Amino acid sequence: MGSRNPPLGAPLDTPDTVLERLVLEETGKPVLSGERSSLLSREQNGGVSPVSSPINVGRREIFSRSISGSKSLSNDDIDLEDGKVVKERDKNSRSYKAVKIHNQAILSGLAYCLSSCSMILVNKFVLSSYDFNAGISLMVYQNFVSVVIVSTLSLFGIISTEPLTWRLIKVWLPVNVIFVGMLITSMFSLKYINVAMVTVLKNVTNVITAIGEVYLFKKQHDNKVWAALFLMIISAVSGGITDLSFHAVGYAWQIVNCFLTASYSLTLRRVMDTAKQVTKSGNLNEFSMVLLNNSLSLPLGVLLVVLFNEVDYLTKTPLLRIPMFWLVMTFSGVLGLAISFTSMWFLHQTGATTYSLVGSLNKIPLSVAGILLFKVPTSLENFVSILFGLLAGVFFAKAKLRERSQS
Repeated sequence: MGSRNPPLGAPLDTPDTVLERLVLEETGKPVLSGERSSLLSREQNGGVSPVSSPINVGRREIFSRSISGSKSLSNDDIDLEDGKVVKERDKNSRSYKAVKIHNQAILSGLAYCLSSCSMILVNKFVLSSYDFNAGISLMVYQNFVSVVIVSTLSLFGIISTEPLTWRLIKVWLPVNVIFVGMLITSMFSLKYINVAMVTVLKNVTNVITAIGEVYLFKKQHDNKVWAALFLMIISAVSGGITDLSFHAVGYAWQIVNCFLTASYSLTLRRVMDTAKQVTKSGNLNEFSMVLLNNSLSLPLGVLLVVLFNEVDYLTKTPLLRIPMFWLVMTFSGVLGLAISFTSMWFLHQTGATTYSLVGSLNKIPLSVAGILLFKVPTSLENFVSILFGLLAGVFFAKAKLRERSQS
């Protein structure tokens, strides 16, 4: 599970998928790699006034030069008196800013890695260690926690969200149906498959998405991207063959999840522009998406709980009478939301390249932690297949970034 939304307590989204989704929310256009992605609006970034005439521009230039000239003279006087003090102050100021930016990047990166890894491990703990057999109910509760937190933050003016109108709901409903299916199948697969293999099998999503981009958006990928995707397929197949804890039901759910995750990414690109047009501000930020996706998922999730007969299980299981179990479930919901916040924070502090590569590399400690914490039986062949798949993911991220920079 990953980003929700993905962030939102969702499945293991690839960094590339999350990156495209985050930037699509603001621009409605694909991300250019290497480009520092900003989640601020055009108004915040500022722009050149369309009514500026050449005469006015010339006057402003002359005025600016005269002002800068007088400032220069004034600064020269100060420098003559205590030049060393000024230079030292400037040097300290630049050094402080550099350290501050560097610390922010490290802190946001650690927060992003910690929240994304913890989300998967906590969900695995709830489903496997507690042997909780109501994955849909877990998803509904996590999404409910997200709705409560986002609504509270919006109410106090800490974040801004778009009001949920019927026009917006009708446009977004197809995306939300896929989103719910993506979360549920991710829960089902994680119950039966170990974390490391889920991570490797998630790479198949990239293959499906790439093929979908070719047929739906007429997008061409270079040879390095296809080579990375081919390596991902090999690692997934070899990993499944050598998996000592192979479970056919879990693998079936994971394959369905890969198709749904790819469909979510591709459908999001088609719907995003239309969704922005029906909002009051003409924009749809990450927080609005979190609120929209999770709010719409609640009635659909409750319906599925009834259809899958989880109500009977919930009335009988003793787990719901354990306070610690509720604490762990609530914590998983908070982590799902934290992925949304830390993803945006990290992307804003660094850039597309760093975000994608760190997200890919982050799967390596996650896989190792999953094997060690849950005492997964493994063989040398399976471990090599998993490592091969994780490195193929890193190679894919670098190939995609190189492809974007060239385009």
